[in-house]
Formats: sequence, structure tokens, C-alpha cells
Amino acid sequence: MPFREINSKMVEATVLPGQKMFSQRGAMLAYRGEVSFTPNIQGGQGGVMSMIGRRMANEATPLMTVEGSGTVMFGHGGHHIQVINLAGDTLYVEADRLLAFDGSLQQGTMFMGSQGGVMGMVRGQVSGQGLFTTTLKGHGAVAVMAHGGVIELPITPGREVHVDPQAYVAHHGDVRNKLSTALGWREMVGRGSGEAFQLELSGNGAVYVQASEEKL
Repeated sequence: MPFREINSKMVEATVLPGQKMFSQRGAMLAYRGEVSFTPNIQGGQGGVMSMIGRRMANEATPLMTVEGSGTVMFGHGGHHIQVINLAGDTLYVEADRLLAFDGSLQQGTMFMGSQGGVMGMVRGQVSGQGLFTTTLKGHGAVAVMAHGGVIELPITPGREVHVDPQAYVAHHGDVRNKLSTALGWREMVGRGSGEAFQLELSGNGAVYVQASEEKL
């Protein structure tokens, strides 16, 4: 079910009988029709393992199952909302950035180190984000949250994109990530992210970057 962007901080979704969607708890602003909101104890379509992964990563963001017939307006904390439409590929995004998504999407959890090796693990520690990242795969729409607006940067073979780890929001496609350093290890001691660390994304897909480094 596609999202209609009301403004940069609010989206509206149509809920149809026999279909469901998931939203972050507290994300519902208003709704019309016969719509129910039920706490989801299994962590969405990913089941128990997805829920465990998020808890290990301190990303135990509670989800609500949204069902019925009507329209629902979503927003959270005044954050900017970006709608991403998936056409069979996989979206990688931190669980706390998820606002709402189609129930038809398959949810899972990926260990960041599996893509970036040891440096991928370091990236999680440095940015303050979890070592686990939520994955959403299939055909459907996802609404994610960010600070200060979002820009989509294409990633093409031979033209990798370097992103500040804390400005990273999500990425999709056939993309690999690794953390690179612009400074020596001694110079990095005591520093946060910024120019000292760069998340290098290569392959074929897109990465979403927020305007502010503030963490949700």
C-alpha cells in the first residue's frame, strides 16, 4: 500500500481489508475508518529472530500491527519522512528509523560485520548505531525517518559513494559497505564521526543521507 506524502513530516496510508502494515509505536497521528492497532510481539514478519536481533543491538523498537479499512496518518517527533518504494530488492535501515511499512515486506536482521568485516563492526561502535541492521525485502513501500531532510545518492559500479556514518539513513540494492578512515588511528582517538570516518558504499543501488548527524 503506497504512502501519500502530506508534507515533509507526515504521510498517509490506505489500509485495506485482508492486508496489514506495521508502524512504530506512537507513529499514528490520526485515522479515518475502521482501523485497529495491535502491539506486535514477534517483531513483524521477521519473527522472533528479528526481534532478538534488534534487542541485542539495543534496537527493540516496538511495532504496531495496523489492520482494517480506512486511512491512517503517520508521523513521529517532527522528523523528516522519506518514502522508499521497493521493487523486489532489499532495504537496509536501522530499526529506530522505521516509521511504517507494508506488511507484505519480509523483515529480517543483518549483522553489519557480515558486510564490512571488522571495519563494519567498528562502524557500528563509532556511529552509536547497532551492529544489527533491519532488512526489508520484497515489493512495497517503506516510510523512514531522518533529521533535516534526505537526499538519495545513486551508487553505480566503479563510482562508490562515501558517507559520514552518522548521516547514513538507509541503502538498497546490490551494495557492499565498509568503513574507511581519512585519518590515522592515532589522530582518530577521541574523535566522533565526521571527516575522520567514512562509510564507503560500492556496487549498484542507492543510499539515503540525512542533512543532520543527530541520532534518532
